[in-house]
Amino acid sequence: MERLRAGPTEDSTTTLSMHDDGYDHTEVERRWQEAWDDASVYRTPDDVSDPTYVLGMYPYPSGQLHMGHVRNYTITDAYARYRRMQGDDVLHPMGWDAFGLPAENAAKERDTNPRDWTFDCIETMKGQMESMGFGYDWEREVTTCVPEYYKWNQWLFRRFHEEGLAERRDAEVNWCPSCETVLADEQVEGDDELCWRCDTPVESRELDQWFLKITEYADELVDYIDELEGWPDSVRQMQRNWIGRQYGTRLTFDVEGHGPVEAFTTRVDTIFGATFFALAPDHPISEQLIEEDDAVHEFVHHEADPDGDEPNGVETDLTATNPITGEEIPVFVADFVLSDVGTGALMGVPGHDHRDHDFAEKMGVDIEPVIAPSEDEVPDISEEAFTDDGVLVNSGEYSGLDSETARERLTEDIDSAETDTQYRLRDWGISRQRYWGTPIPVVHCDDCGPVLVPGEDLPVELPEFVNTTGNPLDEADEWKQTSCPDCGGEATRETDTMDTFVDSSWYFLRYVSPGLDEAPFDLERANDWMPVDQYVGGIEHAVMHLLYSRFVTKTLADHEGLDHREPFENLLAQGMVQLEGEKMSKSVGNVVSPPANRRGVRRRHRPPVHDAGRPTRTGLRLDRGGRPIGVRLPDATERRDRDVRRGRHRDHRRPGFGHRLRRRRNRGRRHDCR
Repeated sequence: MERLRAGPTEDSTTTLSMHDDGYDHTEVERRWQEAWDDASVYRTPDDVSDPTYVLGMYPYPSGQLHMGHVRNYTITDAYARYRRMQGDDVLHPMGWDAFGLPAENAAKERDTNPRDWTFDCIETMKGQMESMGFGYDWEREVTTCVPEYYKWNQWLFRRFHEEGLAERRDAEVNWCPSCETVLADEQVEGDDELCWRCDTPVESRELDQWFLKITEYADELVDYIDELEGWPDSVRQMQRNWIGRQYGTRLTFDVEGHGPVEAFTTRVDTIFGATFFALAPDHPISEQLIEEDDAVHEFVHHEADPDGDEPNGVETDLTATNPITGEEIPVFVADFVLSDVGTGALMGVPGHDHRDHDFAEKMGVDIEPVIAPSEDEVPDISEEAFTDDGVLVNSGEYSGLDSETARERLTEDIDSAETDTQYRLRDWGISRQRYWGTPIPVVHCDDCGPVLVPGEDLPVELPEFVNTTGNPLDEADEWKQTSCPDCGGEATRETDTMDTFVDSSWYFLRYVSPGLDEAPFDLERANDWMPVDQYVGGIEHAVMHLLYSRFVTKTLADHEGLDHREPFENLLAQGMVQLEGEKMSKSVGNVVSPPANRRGVRRRHRPPVHDAGRPTRTGLRLDRGGRPIGVRLPDATERRDRDVRRGRHRDHRRPGFGHRLRRRRNRGRRHDCR
């Protein structure tokens, strides 16, 4: 606190910088900021013990700050100052999420290179932050696009690979034809499945991709959510929904001419009411039927629409045998069955599932009640399915059992049945076909296959940028040609780079020892200083960044000795600043930069512009009282409702067997894949 009391060294206390036109806040702030810098007020020495760690999600350097940034960083700055005033040592750092496709595209448009563009943006944004007086320890600044940082991304990849948590496999991926790169499921947005960056309709492609096995941690990721008491309930629920763990039963139905076909259900207690069997349009049996049955071919290629408002399907000539009743039931190919949810096949129980009920009515399939609120009260299912647990009726020897007991008994009694757990979460595809990212440290040898680059040869640095279509690394012939670390023969470098969420999955650890050359972070210090006490950022990162950060932290705890299995103790998901009804974002072009606002504040004694809706010097629009319109923070109810909607609808999207049949997990569909 003595450093704070020192104040400016000049005799500035004799004047309050009062000018004829009012209080000159710019001059006063500049003087005090210089004094604070001279006194190293915001510096966190390495030898402090367990400082209060306050962190705002670091920004993408896109040119200038906007008021959305300012809101976020004002919150952390105010809290950090408060904790300092309480006598705490405070760690309050800042850095730059500096890789990414936007910089590459901007460089192409301006005939420059992404590095120069990115560092110009960083210089501008850092200057704005400094002018606003944010209390950061700039000695801990990290920038993810420099080799000193991304070397450790490559090191992490090697460790994942060594522990069996990274693998390369052929996969159907989301492909943006405009950005010419793969997108994660989380980066495909909206009912029309558009690229999150450019709004181009996403296609599907088969490509060899690198994956990190986040699914190995699915149970821990979902189990520990209840322990995150300092997180908003809406964010925790969004993560539960995304992981999508379901307990149920896996069992087989014998399909005529094809043998046993597996199905998964959470409601095996309803099996006596299964009156049809349905296959996904890209199920192996469906693909065979496409070649043999004109009706199936027509449906799959021209009619099926998994995003449609109503379930649709086509009946086949096949039947399936109900494993408990022995009855033959018709087999359909249906567009509401998803091959990457469950097994791609389900038993249809129209009496006790709304989607099955709609489908059965459309297709003329029987609807039978087998679950009732009580033995004496059989529900009327003619208009609507009864979906609650209850008591079994019309179910042979199992009638009278409650649903939970019946599920246990039926799973034991059906020969092919066994308990099973299903997840919506899929492994994290990190391959991106672009230049401006961390090179994946792998070479491809005709004799040895994919081989890791040795640790002593890291970092694998990016070559000079070539302005070309597609992935510039594919054109860097001299860089691509190398030798195999195993056999010494000719080899080529991996030209995919890492998803930028790899950068942000551990950057909070780098702040504890940003200049360390021997390791990604000082383990002893990280064990002392972590977890982050207060984290602040947008709720739009609830699934991607926060989930990946939790996964990487748990992996480092298991394999590198990190004491903490969760990175963030308390999370504040601040509201969004909006302009004219839309989130303030450079991609929308509706940002207001803080320098303009600072000038506006300085001139606040001048008469405001009273023409409602007329743009002012700052870019804000004023009402007739001179107040800004269109820039607001949604109230708590609006935020909560919006967050819940996002938790339900920002689901796993993975394009499937064609443009009209994109695999979507859980948009208006049931979770259980019965």
